[in-house]
Amino acid sequence: MSEDAGACRADVWLWRARFFKTRSLAARFIEDSRVRLTRAGTETRLDKPSRTVKVGDALVFALGGRLIAVRVAGFGERRGPASEARELYEVMDG
Repeated sequence: MSEDAGACRADVWLWRARFFKTRSLAARFIEDSRVRLTRAGTETRLDKPSRTVKVGDALVFALGGRLIAVRVAGFGERRGPASEARELYEVMDG
């Protein structure tokens, strides 16, 4: 999988950050336009799992009855343990 070093597929990132158990669940969530992306002050809804996220992007989505707002801090090389996943994002105050 060739990825730009400064970007990562949205479904892969959500899976690596451990918001979803499988990459296909993350992809389906994105296809349903349930994730908002803010980049450089412009807000859009992600509509394809192949859309990229970059460091500094803000993502907002509802999961399990909670509103989650995070800023992308890194991409990671794999889906590691929870401690590793927490380094991929910063929780934003609401």
